[in-house]
Amino acid sequence: MLELLAIVVFDIDGVVRDVGGSYRRALADTVEYFTDGAYRPTPEDIDQLKSEGIWNNDWEASQELIYRHFQVQGQERASLSLDYDALVAFFQSRYRGPDSENWTGYICQEPLLLQPDDLARLSASGIAWGFFSGATRASAEYVLSKRLALPQPVLMAMEDAPGKPDPAGLFETVCQIEQQGSADASTPVIYVGDTVADMYTVGKARELQPGRDWIGVGILPPHIAEASLSRREAHTAQLKEAGAAVIYNQAQALTPVQIQQLVCD
Repeated sequence: MLELLAIVVFDIDGVVRDVGGSYRRALADTVEYFTDGAYRPTPEDIDQLKSEGIWNNDWEASQELIYRHFQVQGQERASLSLDYDALVAFFQSRYRGPDSENWTGYICQEPLLLQPDDLARLSASGIAWGFFSGATRASAEYVLSKRLALPQPVLMAMEDAPGKPDPAGLFETVCQIEQQGSADASTPVIYVGDTVADMYTVGKARELQPGRDWIGVGILPPHIAEASLSRREAHTAQLKEAGAAVIYNQAQALTPVQIQQLVCD
């Protein structure tokens, strides 16, 4: 059996798939609907919220932006009768589509940012991999199993663990990967994500399990990679400040050669 060089755990949204026109669009739709059309957050508004490092769940992020809008208007949160379940249902009707069984929503239009061949090259180089995402399991499995045709990949999704930056889901992902092969507690772990919360998760993992090498790799999501230089630089700075060891424009740039350099430094 090939000795493992490292374990790489990927976030999904913004790393494996482009959610600029799906999750983020559904978020903006939701905020606009529940503010009666008075406020539709811009991409910059969403990025600003995400930079706080605690709004990985887009349903909760939608709710927070709605609350903040009404607070600016002088209303207290406690006075708002915002139905969270109704918010989630509306969001899902946009993201998945109106039929929960046959999806026709924004999710069907997501460009892929990683391909099976990229993962096969990692495996051939002695690098194990899996996924830890704040997306729902159904949404994550849609892209991994249906779009990428990966046979039963290791996956921890929203329903399986506390939200980031709690590292419990990352720990469980690594544990499941260890059970499948020759990895042990000495095998370095790289977590690949596009948000401040992802990098905070790596930092929390390092605090709780200091005997292992935990490395954060930041990815500029497409809506940032294609934005102005100032926005790219700002997002890069946020990821670095949050603990990213290195930052790439896309996950495909994290090659076996790059991984070897990261774990050997």
